[in-house]
Amino acid sequence: MPIVTPSGETLGARITGIDLSRPLAREEFALILRALAEHGVLCFPGQRLDPAAQVAFSRRFGELEVHVSGAFQVPDQPEVMILSNIVVDGQPIGLADAGQDWHTDMSFSRTIAFVNVLYALEVPRRNGRALGDTLFADMAAAYDDLPAALQVQLETLTATHDFAKFWDMMRARGGESSVRKPLTEAQRRQKPPVSQPMVLRHPLSNRAILYANPGYTVRIDGLPAPDSDGLLAMLFEHQLQPKYRFAHRWTEGDVLLWDNIRTMHNAVSDYGPDEHRLVRRCQAMADRVFDPEFARLAANPAT
Repeated sequence: MPIVTPSGETLGARITGIDLSRPLAREEFALILRALAEHGVLCFPGQRLDPAAQVAFSRRFGELEVHVSGAFQVPDQPEVMILSNIVVDGQPIGLADAGQDWHTDMSFSRTIAFVNVLYALEVPRRNGRALGDTLFADMAAAYDDLPAALQVQLETLTATHDFAKFWDMMRARGGESSVRKPLTEAQRRQKPPVSQPMVLRHPLSNRAILYANPGYTVRIDGLPAPDSDGLLAMLFEHQLQPKYRFAHRWTEGDVLLWDNIRTMHNAVSDYGPDEHRLVRRCQAMADRVFDPEFARLAANPAT
């Protein structure tokens, strides 16, 4: 019997009693959608997933993204990306700096992301304490707390998001040792900047979401540069107030599912090269969740 245990914070819940390595019943998937709509970030502890099972579970939420870099993919499963600081024979086996600043995945894509599905195989520890928390910020709560006049203004605006902003920032942070290669012109053409509404209506909860993030949002369309820069700086500071944050502390076997529409996230890099982290990642796009069928399923799995 599945049990949903809320974290008691603005985001987060644990779900036990569901084995993600097997096909889910309609009622189980509907329960997950309802919990995701309510809590934004879900942990399924104690799972045992091979890459194929992770892909099958992730694909229930939408079409799976294959990362534009083409690097660190599981053989025969390009939808699964390896996130790791492990080096074998002088070569990294995964992307070591994935997500290490505040951002919303795929906000730079015309079809945005719906969920991430991460599966932890190795978790770094020091003196018995798990390291490498993933932090989240609740953009529904952040929108709710904005002044009414600003809410009205933002609902009329769009902003430009650019994949290269975050990629280049991570390359600069890693310096000459960065495993991220400069984007080729072909890769940049594959991921051109796109404009997104600054306020989204969540397809499952119907809550208003503040959809802008420090990682990829570069300007507010139609505003003079000083006005755009000032408003974005204010919104980014507002979004990252502690009251909107939730931290997930990892354990081996955790599957972490989070809603990219509602949240921003940040992978904490508080571990050293000899404190190994190994995580497999899938990402499902928002190509299906805006279909009313998803909302109906979440509301009533019998239909």
